[in-house]
Amino acid sequence: MKFWKKLGLGTRILIGIVVGVIIGLVSPAAADFLSPLGTIFMNMLKMLIVPLVFFTITSGICKMGDVRQLRNVGLRYLVWVAGSAVFAAIVGLVAALIVQPGRGATDFLAGAEAAEAASYSFVDNVVSWFPTNIVESMVNANLLQIIVFTIFLGVALLALGERVGTVVKLIDQGADVMLKITEYVIAFSPFGIMSLMATLVTTISGAAMVEVIKFIVLDNVTGLILLCLYPLIVRLLAKLPPARFIKKIGTPILVAVSTSSSAATLPVSIDTCKEKLGITEKIYGFTLPLGNTIGMTGFAMFIGMVTVFASNLYGFPITIGRIISFVFLGLVISIGAAGVKGAGVVMSGVLLESLGMPLTLIPILAAIWPTIDPCHTTLNNVGDLVGTTIVARQMDQMDMDVFYSDAAKPETT
Repeated sequence: MKFWKKLGLGTRILIGIVVGVIIGLVSPAAADFLSPLGTIFMNMLKMLIVPLVFFTITSGICKMGDVRQLRNVGLRYLVWVAGSAVFAAIVGLVAALIVQPGRGATDFLAGAEAAEAASYSFVDNVVSWFPTNIVESMVNANLLQIIVFTIFLGVALLALGERVGTVVKLIDQGADVMLKITEYVIAFSPFGIMSLMATLVTTISGAAMVEVIKFIVLDNVTGLILLCLYPLIVRLLAKLPPARFIKKIGTPILVAVSTSSSAATLPVSIDTCKEKLGITEKIYGFTLPLGNTIGMTGFAMFIGMVTVFASNLYGFPITIGRIISFVFLGLVISIGAAGVKGAGVVMSGVLLESLGMPLTLIPILAAIWPTIDPCHTTLNNVGDLVGTTIVARQMDQMDMDVFYSDAAKPETT
């Protein structure tokens, strides 16, 4: 037991996946016997979704600081966070619409409710996001309506400031409680995923496996394309040489790729801003911790792609109204994902529930997460550094002597 506790979560989940695959291949009867573990895990994920979304997204908005603080550094950085998340979701969405992962498999169609053949009304779709009764929305687990309400609530709490300090504290504590419960559920995830994978192996076809591999390749290639766009953005918005910027942030990139942890990368990013980029503490001291909390560009890109992937697998139509919903979810769910341990599994459940889709895709996403998480983490952290550099440069809070410390500084920048 001590050996098991010493293993990282990713390692434990990987062991669960391998054991589950072996059980499914060797003994379908054993897979059926273990299936209640998978059902319990899925039920616990569903149990988390509504309160987790409510508390974490509201708390994330409240942590942006007061409205006055947001006017200067905060507002500029929030524009970057929101803009980059929407852009990443759109890029992921477009890439998936071009490649169409999941279209070649029919395994999941039987588990999904029949999709409506009628086309969606864009106006009606947007109108349906706004709740008439938030309690009813929570009872029905209407995630889009809950998310819209939490945005209004978070902005109102920011505007009221110290007058609602007790409420903000309660929301933060509620988020802490839900994150702790999430830790308990995720601790059980290796066993639940083992059961789900054992069952999945007995039913999934070769065609479905091809589509999964296609999705993994698409995710990593799209992430690499986005990473290549960051230096161009630095050149355009910060007027800095792209190659030099990438060289300066090389260490955070290596840490992000090797650890797949934004928390582990944060101290390295802070040191890089101070020692190599020449950014003042009053900029990076605000933007980097905030970005570590709400800056999830990689996850936003993933949401854009997985919504098309899941829609194809389950036979859901991809309409203009749904595309707008996908981008909106890419922005908002990514804000709530950062503080959640095992965010890939948990927040994917939130996403599927928001779209009205079954959660039977969860074990596959859990299985492939180690292959796509390094790319997502790198996108998140490089995005934070790019946004911080842009804000610092625009506010003249960057020491160019430090930035050019190991090269001849140009006469004009």
